[in-house]
Amino acid sequence: MAGDGGRHSGEHTPARGGQVEGQAERSVEQTLTRLRAIDTRTAPPPAPEAPLTLEDLYRTHRMRLIRLALLLVDEPATAEDVVQEAFTGLHRNWGNLRDAAAAVGYLRTAVVNGSRSVLRRRKTAREYTPPHAVNARSAESLAMLTAEHQGVVRALSQLPPRQREVLVLRYYGNLTEAEIAEAAGISKGTVKSTASRALEALQKIMNQP
Repeated sequence: MAGDGGRHSGEHTPARGGQVEGQAERSVEQTLTRLRAIDTRTAPPPAPEAPLTLEDLYRTHRMRLIRLALLLVDEPATAEDVVQEAFTGLHRNWGNLRDAAAAVGYLRTAVVNGSRSVLRRRKTAREYTPPHAVNARSAESLAMLTAEHQGVVRALSQLPPRQREVLVLRYYGNLTEAEIAEAAGISKGTVKSTASRALEALQKIMNQP
């Protein structure tokens, strides 16, 4: 990804439709990178050292995790519940974690798993119509996005849960394939193939009249 030290370069090779996939990937990358930049403006300044306490982690990562959950479950209140449960689980397992980095990884995985549970409890994805994007994200944030960008965000909500997870974690979460694999509980190979299918599906959704 541009500006990311080549972190993702070479990690994803489209199986087919390379040009179409490339267009979808650029749209997703631009959109979620833009959202990440908007969210970062309101995030608390980073501590000079890695957070060492549960309170530090809560203060530093809570809002970012809520926004991550929001992209997965669409509902602000539900996203907050998912993140709150993740921190509750972290509190219960605090003594088993080796350092703050492991704690952040635990939180990401808990948010992904919690979001999956939410989606499973909904009768079916087809019966569920996500709230309008304005309800799922602040008006200020949406106002800073172009109509094309808003279309990408809405298109993401139509992807199968795993495809959506991989793209959100990759572009909004800015994670490597290894980190996505850990958070989603899948192999790196599955991350690659899922990202390929997701980008192709997203392009088809965005090209619908």
